[in-house]
Amino acid sequence: MGVEVGAQAARSRALAVLRIRSRALAVALLPAAVAVVLLVGGSTGHITGGSWPVTRWIVTVLAALVLLAAAGIALVVARARPAVSPTVPIAEASAPDLYRLVRDLADRLDVPPPSAIALTPDCDSWLEDRTHPAHGPPPPEHRDEIAGARGVGGGAGRSRRAPAAPVLVIGSPFLWWMRVGELRAVLAPVVAGTGPSAHPDIAAARRFVRGLDAAVAVTSEPARGPLVRTVLAGVGWVTRLLLRSCRGHAAEMERGVAAAAAERAQAVDYGLRIVAQEQVGLAYAGWDRLLTRVALPAWRMGRWPSRLDAGVVAALTELSRRDRLAEGFASRLGERPACDLLEEPGSVDEAASLLAARLFHGGPAEPGPDWAPVDWQEYPDEVVDRTWRTEAARLHRVLDALGVRHPTDPTQPDQGGPTLARVLDHLTAPATPATDDAGLSIDRREAYEERGTGVNEVEVEEEVGEDGEPVLGSERTAALAAGLSAELAREEAAAPAVASGPSGGAEQPGPDWSFWDDGMLPLFPLQPPRSGRELLADHVTAMVCCAAMDTAGAAPGLDWLDGPALLVDGVRAADLGPRILTLVEDGDPEPLRDWLRHLGVRPEKPVRLV
Repeated sequence: MGVEVGAQAARSRALAVLRIRSRALAVALLPAAVAVVLLVGGSTGHITGGSWPVTRWIVTVLAALVLLAAAGIALVVARARPAVSPTVPIAEASAPDLYRLVRDLADRLDVPPPSAIALTPDCDSWLEDRTHPAHGPPPPEHRDEIAGARGVGGGAGRSRRAPAAPVLVIGSPFLWWMRVGELRAVLAPVVAGTGPSAHPDIAAARRFVRGLDAAVAVTSEPARGPLVRTVLAGVGWVTRLLLRSCRGHAAEMERGVAAAAAERAQAVDYGLRIVAQEQVGLAYAGWDRLLTRVALPAWRMGRWPSRLDAGVVAALTELSRRDRLAEGFASRLGERPACDLLEEPGSVDEAASLLAARLFHGGPAEPGPDWAPVDWQEYPDEVVDRTWRTEAARLHRVLDALGVRHPTDPTQPDQGGPTLARVLDHLTAPATPATDDAGLSIDRREAYEERGTGVNEVEVEEEVGEDGEPVLGSERTAALAAGLSAELAREEAAAPAVASGPSGGAEQPGPDWSFWDDGMLPLFPLQPPRSGRELLADHVTAMVCCAAMDTAGAAPGLDWLDGPALLVDGVRAADLGPRILTLVEDGDPEPLRDWLRHLGVRPEKPVRLV
């Protein structure tokens, strides 16, 4: 009963959307209808004399202009390419068990099966229509479709116009973390949505709304000439008006479709779905933490972890070990994981990992010398160690630019090298820098000029700081943070542009590069730019870790939940962060010096940099 109510509500809203389309067509044809009446009346002698001839020609010209404008708008709406989510397509030959699971699920729900399956590097699943002609002509024989889409047409002549089922998009972390039964329970409401999607009125309403949305995007693009801008402005006004008129009905239609799909899926694995929803939340938490704490440092170094989905399993397993609330989840690992439904899970994971790097960081489309994949075993050496030494080298370059001298200790034969003592002495020295005629620190003046900040703005920055918070620490600390921000900005500006998608026809699974624009990358940036204080804390931490590795036998490591970690005797040094903040924000080096003495780190010894 609930299925029928939801489907009926969706159909009624779809008809409302189609009525708006019909009214728009009627408005476009109304001047032409009036012109036809006037022309016929004039030719038959019923409407003659007076001002009727002039009126007839004015209305005829107006009707021609309206029809021309309507044809142009309809052409833009029809040819505009609707937005398509970047995904990794999965061929049936590479995942027959997964296709069989979805096909059986569709049979149990008594709905048409999806036309294909794709993966997205996110914790979500949905149905997506990709039947628009702008997405390319449908391949005839080698297209990967789930068997069972038979019976929708009647021969080759109708196959091109037959409505195709939407594509099932599955979040790739689900396949690696969930068990097979849990995945089936999570996908049941999604697959059930193919039933309402097959209704002609709902499909037509969705095509109309997607076309309007795509046309608005086309008209929003920067145009070259004034004539083109004027025409697109008119088209954009009309399409936005129609889209606003359809918005409420389209939203209610989708709610009805979702309600009908959820009600239909109640009969399939209802009890297991409750447990599976808990796994959805857990997978999302682990995936978010893995991206921000583990993958992002690697992406910044020009490396992309090639097994992100496998890393989700490791991160959530570690969370299960640490969190007593997650103890029960570890027992699930003995069951069959959903990634076993893939023939080559490693290749699929690699393709999804590359797509994640593109979406969340904006990396190149293909691996290369400056954009190479990295395995988890190599992560400490290839990412953690290189990151720390690169940041330590940047810190000393900025100190050189600020004119900071090396410690002059006659008892140390290696004086003048990149030492931790140089950093500590600079951050803790008395705040008596040389000043200019205006009483401003010369080092700080140079730092502000490096960033393009005027002298008149210094008073404001002294009070509130660069991120809107009170400035802590000495002027030297602020100048060093400003210099690091400027140096990092120069390096990012000098980085090569992002390469476009590959054009080869490889058999290995890969993202749908042709469906989206590289100019919008990254589509979902993970974190805002780091403030100067955060950069300084990160660089000082990197210098301390380099000194610990080179003089005290520490080693770089990977914590699945917190990212790069310093290992001392195989144990993570978790008490370093607060001591770094005390130094950077308060200018107090004693907690850090005590930590260094306890581990046997020698700040006066030079460290190896990249």
